[in-house]
Amino acid sequence: MASNVVVAQDSTATAQPAAQVDVATDTEEAAAATAEEGQSFHSALKQKFIEGGPGFMTSILLAFVLGLAFSIERVLYLNLATTNTKKLLKNVEEALETGGIEAAKEVCRKTRGPVASIFYQGLDRANEGMDVVEKSVISYGGVQAGLMESGLSWIALFIALAPMLGFLGTVVGMVLAFDAIEAAGDISPSLVAGGIKVALITTIGGLIAAIVLQVFYNYCMNKIDSLINNMEDASISLLDLLVKHNMKK
Repeated sequence: MASNVVVAQDSTATAQPAAQVDVATDTEEAAAATAEEGQSFHSALKQKFIEGGPGFMTSILLAFVLGLAFSIERVLYLNLATTNTKKLLKNVEEALETGGIEAAKEVCRKTRGPVASIFYQGLDRANEGMDVVEKSVISYGGVQAGLMESGLSWIALFIALAPMLGFLGTVVGMVLAFDAIEAAGDISPSLVAGGIKVALITTIGGLIAAIVLQVFYNYCMNKIDSLINNMEDASISLLDLLVKHNMKK
């Protein structure tokens, strides 16, 4: 009986290291498989880029990068231009009641965004009459709207340019494929399929770039519309505040 117990213990001790070795091996294999998968995706992407033609694919990539740079700049600018108009109106009203026009101008000077800039222009001409204030607010509102829309034309250009470059690469690739067929003197299915596949890669790249940039463009347009609506509503509220302030004098 004692001999059987010793043998069983030895078997258990031997099985535990073997199990640990198996677990470690499985972990290493999983990690290697993951690294290989990431490397294979990168390699496949690089291979498709080369197959599409370095010239056309590089031009599409350049258009995408430039369009993305303009898009990110506009997104950051528009987000920084967003202002809590209700809080600003409340602060301006309190400043008008306690310190007058100069105190309200100081509040606008310390607040970031186009709405605060419009308020400052209107308050700066408050002593010239409400008609002048209204014209100043409208004129400077147009200036601020133009600043917000600056750069969108470049994004639209790259949205149109990326798929056009892709289509141009496809047409050139098809011409080269037919030249190869003419030179071979025979229509080989593998030759035709390979040439068409390579030609269509540029179209895929151009469409992907245009789709991504279109999303950013629509976001910027929606953000600009929202900011302009806030500017118009806040401008009307500012005129009402100035009318009330002049009536109290």
